[in-house]
Amino acid sequence: MEIGPFVEGAPADGGEGYSGRVTPFVVLSCVVAGSGGVLFGYDLGISGGVTSMDSFLKRFFPKVYRQKQDSKVSHYCEFNSELLTVFTSSLYIAGLVATLAAASITRRYGRRTSMLIGGTVFIAGSVFGGAASNVPMLLVNRILLGIGLGFTNQSIPLYLSEMAPPRYRGAINNGFELCISLGILFANILNYFVIKIRAGWGWRISLSMAALPAAFLTISAIFLPETPSFIIQCDGNTDKARVLLQKLRGTTSVQKELDDLVCASNLSRATRYPFKTILKRKYRPQLVVARLISFFNQVTGINVMNFYAPVMFRTIGLKESASLLSSVVTRLCATFANIIAMMVVDRFGRRKLFLVGGVQMILSQFTVGAILAAKFKDYEEMDDAYAYLVLITMCVFVAGFAWSWGPLTFLVPAEVCPLEIRSAGQSIVVAVVFLMTFVIGQTFLEVLCRIKSMTFFVFGGWICLMTLFVYLFLPETKKLPMEQMEQVWKKHWFWKKVLGEEADKKEAEAEAGKRALSGL
Repeated sequence: MEIGPFVEGAPADGGEGYSGRVTPFVVLSCVVAGSGGVLFGYDLGISGGVTSMDSFLKRFFPKVYRQKQDSKVSHYCEFNSELLTVFTSSLYIAGLVATLAAASITRRYGRRTSMLIGGTVFIAGSVFGGAASNVPMLLVNRILLGIGLGFTNQSIPLYLSEMAPPRYRGAINNGFELCISLGILFANILNYFVIKIRAGWGWRISLSMAALPAAFLTISAIFLPETPSFIIQCDGNTDKARVLLQKLRGTTSVQKELDDLVCASNLSRATRYPFKTILKRKYRPQLVVARLISFFNQVTGINVMNFYAPVMFRTIGLKESASLLSSVVTRLCATFANIIAMMVVDRFGRRKLFLVGGVQMILSQFTVGAILAAKFKDYEEMDDAYAYLVLITMCVFVAGFAWSWGPLTFLVPAEVCPLEIRSAGQSIVVAVVFLMTFVIGQTFLEVLCRIKSMTFFVFGGWICLMTLFVYLFLPETKKLPMEQMEQVWKKHWFWKKVLGEEADKKEAEAEAGKRALSGL
């Protein structure tokens, strides 16, 4: 069976009848909104840094500190602690619950409202972190940060996708991942410098500084416009939406795009229960993509690097300061790769980046696993040469993720879901990301302790599976307007069978049967 080109006849110009360019107004709006990614990135970077600091461990996790000093404890098990993993991963359960609530708020009250809520709660969480005197205060800090991230991660990718011109949607939406990477980089640099504070309270600076990006987002979001899609969906004010579209696109010729938005909005208003609606057969491709892409994003092992990188580098023998500096190096590589992704995603498309990044990550994970299996023993230090070879390989890994699965995990589900299920679809993405981040964060140190270097071969196996999924089941969506996205599924070798006329007929008959029964 020939898989062949997955989408035929996709518009090459970013949508037939669509006019306009990238204006300073759309750039400014998207930069401000995209800065919310810094919140997520800062938390990912800061948690791994503080949990590798001796002063932080002595105060809150003395058992872990004692394990590190015990020569009888395997290097793979030095940081293995249920309480430490609860501190790291509790944020993501809070975020999971919050993002499901955010779906309704984003749909009813707008994308900007969810950003404001998320930023405000995130500020409150940072206060508890900086002032923490015991583990319960740390957990309150993590829970509040999780609620804030649940709202911002749910609403910001939607906002960026709906504000961007179709032909540049990939680059603009990838700005969210770039901001995540910058947040991690800023956190890693800050951790590197505060560790030098001899009094041992540098971790307070790391935890409390989360308030800065949150305050910027919260204050700036007050002045952001709502998206044209939400304006039409909310009150049907096409004149207001037309004026905003003209300002965003830099042209008065926006009627075609406005007509498509009105059509999508009419369908969206008729959808009362989007989470129920997305389960229908006609939305099966979007549901599968939203679930699996977000699931696969986490089983790459990327968040092991994000919040356990300093711990991992200390585990293989690097000193406290060197491990934090190594985290800065890996994040610089990721940030550079994010910028490359923004430049090429709308030229080469989503599928090519997914596939190239997947192969790059597979080779990296298998290489790290092989090095650790051969050269890193339970009770012996690894040679510096091999430790730095692991660092180089990890740089290759994070770069592969940063120009593929990192940005595209938020971009692709947001652009393939039609307006009536878009908020629900994005909530599913964020909820699955948070759930899997919690699972990985809660289990990684235990798994590393038990199966040691095999951990990285497990991650590599998952990446093989997800790369195959992209090759077989994900169509190309570059430059196609979001309101015309349904055509890619009808032309795909597999999804056109799921969405065939017979399937539509059966679903319509089932709906008619339900209505008939309810009328009895």
